[in-house]
Amino acid sequence: MTEITSSSSARVDEILDARDLSCPMPLLRAKQALHKMPVGAVLQVLATDQGSVRDFRAYVDLTAHELLQQWQEQGVYYHVVRKGEAGPRP
Repeated sequence: MTEITSSSSARVDEILDARDLSCPMPLLRAKQALHKMPVGAVLQVLATDQGSVRDFRAYVDLTAHELLQQWQEQGVYYHVVRKGEAGPRP
């Protein structure tokens, strides 16, 4: 199993339920939701696809978004992402 990290609780502005969606749909739905949110807003994504752990880590490495938390609980993977400035990570 992929290591999951957890940090202090973050204020969540929107929750996206992507449970029962296969890769790459949880990440694609998250990207769509983040696009509509203002910079600094926080999105929490619920997914049941184990590959979403790797996908979200890779995605934030390529963008200005910040992965605040990831954890797994009863078969659900939680990803908490803060929207950064538009464009790729500097």
